[in-house]
Amino acid sequence: MATSYDLIHMKPFGLMVQPQSKALNVCDLPVNRLRELARRHHLIVLRGFSAVGDADAFAGYCGRWGEISLWPFGKVLELVEQDSPVDHIFANSYVPLHWDGMYRPQVPEFQMFHCVSAPRDDQGGRTTFSNTVIALEQATPRARKLWGKVTGIYRRKMEFYDSKTVAPIITTHPVSGFSVIRYCEPPLEGDDSFLNHPRLAFDGVTDDEVVDFHLSLREALYAPESFYAHTWQTDDVVISDNYTLLHGRDAFTSGSPRHLRRVHVLGEPSLDNPHLVAYA
Repeated sequence: MATSYDLIHMKPFGLMVQPQSKALNVCDLPVNRLRELARRHHLIVLRGFSAVGDADAFAGYCGRWGEISLWPFGKVLELVEQDSPVDHIFANSYVPLHWDGMYRPQVPEFQMFHCVSAPRDDQGGRTTFSNTVIALEQATPRARKLWGKVTGIYRRKMEFYDSKTVAPIITTHPVSGFSVIRYCEPPLEGDDSFLNHPRLAFDGVTDDEVVDFHLSLREALYAPESFYAHTWQTDDVVISDNYTLLHGRDAFTSGSPRHLRRVHVLGEPSLDNPHLVAYA
């Protein structure tokens, strides 16, 4: 099996895995090896493999990676535009950078995505990822000092929860101990397309510093050295390291055939959310 697929380094980070034969299925790949690569490279794209199957088959594959985080809807979230969405995850708007599980009792280690149907390249809908380790490494001492003073206070209410989370901007990876950024990026001011955005506050930063705080952090997270935007192809499977990366979404053309499935896989052991203050 070691010679049945190729590993291709992506820029600025991540690893693409491609089969040497189109008959190879994602499920044929060694999960232990992929898990190791995902933890090292933080983003894995499996492209060109035979179809992963329906939602149950995808959940079964994800279960080989670890314990699946269960939601009220089950294991698999169908990320597809709804006719009358009440929340941005079911709309076609852009989504700012954030980390998954920030409002939940447990934070998943991996996000597992399967692209059921991809939009055309001119329809948008890329999933965006920022490598916060690189962003911190590239930051000036002044910027790191400013970010290190700040704590984000986030409140979000939606169909599945009504939660409050309080997290320092710079914290430590829960397993490896290196520094990472936990930041829920504010929506663009005046953008009414973003439905049901969270209520955000940032403690530890003065009125004189707040503009510089958000601007410098945004510049670091979106810098070419730390930012990757994934253009989907049908049947792509993407695994992202949710402990290290932040992610978001580009807006896409309403009515385009963008359909992703997402599963959250917990770490070993599972990570109780260290920042959760209130959950209902």
